[in-house]
Amino acid sequence: MESWRRRQPLWTGGRAAVQSLPLLLLAGITVLDLETAEWFRIVSWIVLVPGTAAALCGVWTTAGYAVLSLCTYVAVDRAWPSEHRAGLADFLLVALGGALATLAAAARVRRERQMLHMRNIADTTRRTVLRGLPPNWGGLEHAGAYLASDVAARVGGDFYDIQPGPHGTRVLVGDVQGKGLGAVETAAALLGTFREAAYHEAELTVVAERLENRMTRHRLHRIALGEDDEDRFSTAVLLGFPQDAPETVELINFGHEPPLAVGPHGVRALPAGDGLPLGLGDLAAGRPPLHRVPLGGEETLLLVTDGVTEARDGAGEFYPLVPEVTRAVLADPGRAEPHRLVRRVRDGVLRHTGGHLEDDTTVFAIRRMCEDPVQGRLRS
Repeated sequence: MESWRRRQPLWTGGRAAVQSLPLLLLAGITVLDLETAEWFRIVSWIVLVPGTAAALCGVWTTAGYAVLSLCTYVAVDRAWPSEHRAGLADFLLVALGGALATLAAAARVRRERQMLHMRNIADTTRRTVLRGLPPNWGGLEHAGAYLASDVAARVGGDFYDIQPGPHGTRVLVGDVQGKGLGAVETAAALLGTFREAAYHEAELTVVAERLENRMTRHRLHRIALGEDDEDRFSTAVLLGFPQDAPETVELINFGHEPPLAVGPHGVRALPAGDGLPLGLGDLAAGRPPLHRVPLGGEETLLLVTDGVTEARDGAGEFYPLVPEVTRAVLADPGRAEPHRLVRRVRDGVLRHTGGHLEDDTTVFAIRRMCEDPVQGRLRS
């Protein structure tokens, strides 16, 4: 059943009222033609009926309206005396209009099916890059929202993932420079390396080195294929949650927006992007430093891409992320919960921009699960 729904054309389902509009138009033209004087014959306007159906209905429905229009034309025209009939010329006009409308409907439906197929491909690509994360994955309560600036494409260069392993849980959030399939391919390459390195490598700095090497190799491969990827890079934040330090988070920032620690007492920024983005490491003498930052059990880490921080309203004002979040959690500390926090920021950005996003937008929030010493189990 699910596969059938994915193949179903865009014009089907829940549109019976809309598809009856041509019938109402046909009835209206018929009544007007019969109720007006002979000098105001509008029966030939019936040609509008299959044309309207072509924009609203399927192929067979449009063809049905074309035949019905032609039959109605003949019946209505014959109801008039012979000297007032529209005649053969208008009959041919209605017949030709119906045929062309049916062809137009066939072309539209075929195009919509192609669009639906491309949308399914884009959704599959997005699920491959941004894989689904189980609840409380790796001991982290998490929530994420991704909004592509190109609604038709539905996928872009923003990415995030959580990878638990024997050395703790690691998190990666990033934004590939540029758009299109090249950015998606780069994001997929980085995530593939992260998932392996974050599991096997004991040191977070080694994971960071693996990501830098992967970005460089990927870019060189794309250039060798003749792609214009010479200047492509990716900002990113790499986080580590050590098992032996439950109140500490490790952080390496590759030129990304600094994470925000959001708790009942307000918002504080973690270390900013003091390193170059992935892919530009050769321009610096060393790699970005590793920061170890205290993180309270009630604090949620909020990570966003520049689609949030650079979102503008009609007057050109940037979205006030920190003031908005601070005001929300001070009014209700429960809004620091990851799902509520992500929903608040996502809705705030859409409201601020009027729904017109200039860049891919990602909001991701994570919080450690706390161990209940009495019950001996994890609780959020």
